[in-house]
Amino acid sequence: MRRPNGMILYKTEAEVALMKAAAVLVSQTLTEVAKILKPGITTMQLDKLCADFVRDHKAIPSFLNYNGYPHNICASVNDVVVHGFPNDIALKDGDIVSIDMGVILNGWHGDHAYTFAIGEMSEEQSKLIRITKESLYKGIEKAIVNNRIGDISYAIQEHTEFKNKYGVVRELVGHGLGKELHEDPQVPNYGKRGSGSKLKENLVLAIEPMINMGLKDVYTDDDGWTVRTKDGKASVHFEHDICVKRDKALILSDYAIIEKAERENKNLSASASIVY
Repeated sequence: MRRPNGMILYKTEAEVALMKAAAVLVSQTLTEVAKILKPGITTMQLDKLCADFVRDHKAIPSFLNYNGYPHNICASVNDVVVHGFPNDIALKDGDIVSIDMGVILNGWHGDHAYTFAIGEMSEEQSKLIRITKESLYKGIEKAIVNNRIGDISYAIQEHTEFKNKYGVVRELVGHGLGKELHEDPQVPNYGKRGSGSKLKENLVLAIEPMINMGLKDVYTDDDGWTVRTKDGKASVHFEHDICVKRDKALILSDYAIIEKAERENKNLSASASIVY
């Protein structure tokens, strides 16, 4: 998503608590997605599910009409890196889909993303998903007081590009988060250790590696939003909302509930396919 320029803003403990509530609502919404995802469902159905769930919880879907974006979620399938429009095309076995969404709750934004596997994955696809998610947590480990933005960036790039030879998208970055969906500073997924702004306590960031199976190069469709890999290979996107602290970053969003629903959905699908 596009962001305005501005100064770096730090939150109070009370504001961080409000932001955590917003972030957890995004996680809860993505959990509802995890419960029903299967071949045959469409991303437009997911868009409606997410919008209804958010509004039922007295919040506002923050992507809708943001700089003209026409949907409630971004649904990015296979070679789409980010900002994919939901549509009526049925997801099929072997697809990977990133759902990125945001909410405004009590005036504060939550914004994160999770990449889901539809049905059976190839070993190559599974590895890309695993390494990208691992890189997110390696970046978060560096989000502590007196480190710098570049320490987060380098940790992600080291795990994905240097160690595993994946493409790290340059044109799209993580960002600060607060009363605005996009605040300073920018958080690239590549960079030099010790570079960039020094991290101070209660800076809230959305850290979001966008990692390609092939080359780093991307292009934007004629719709002005949908970003795809130039080589047509798969891309994966994970995003957490975090708060910088002295010894260990506080993760505001909650993948555990998404992962639990994802496992239960797959176990249920496997059980349903057994013939007795």
